[in-house]
Amino acid sequence: MTATDGTAHGGGAGDGGTGPDGDTVAAVVRQWRAVRPDLDTGPMEIIGRINRCAALLQQAEDAPLRRAGLSRAEFDLLGALRRTGHELTPGELARETFSSGAAVTKRLKQLTERGLVERRGDTRDRRVAHLRLTGAGRDLVDGILPDQLAYESAVLSGVDGSRQGELAALLGGLLSQLEGRLDALRA
Repeated sequence: MTATDGTAHGGGAGDGGTGPDGDTVAAVVRQWRAVRPDLDTGPMEIIGRINRCAALLQQAEDAPLRRAGLSRAEFDLLGALRRTGHELTPGELARETFSSGAAVTKRLKQLTERGLVERRGDTRDRRVAHLRLTGAGRDLVDGILPDQLAYESAVLSGVDGSRQGELAALLGGLLSQLEGRLDALRA
């Protein structure tokens, strides 16, 4: 197994994989180096940790969102409608949230049923829907966002403030590179 799939398995004695010499990915890398010392495991150390962090963050499910009865994906849709400040079509929401059209449709149905989003048909093309937050949706986003940001700050509290900026910049560079590749593949 590799450490790049978000489910890295490795080494400590009954401690869930982490040992005294590092995190789960470090244990996996040590194992690979033992059986394949000819391979450069450097990329695994980065990608594996990114994937493992993402998996652990998803498992935590964002406590403030969970208390409000929202998934991260639902909050992302509501947040996109709030931060753009105007109506969006389902396709635009899919692009804003990096979601599939089918997933957006399913989530919008649930959010509409909860009275958080409303849809308006297009006067020129009945196939197009325009979506916006209801007053309740706007209030929910505005109420949750400070708590969510405080929760995320607590998650990152073990990383020094200046290092957080450095990490954000490094991840931003990687993300831009990956998005550029994806855009090139779509063209």
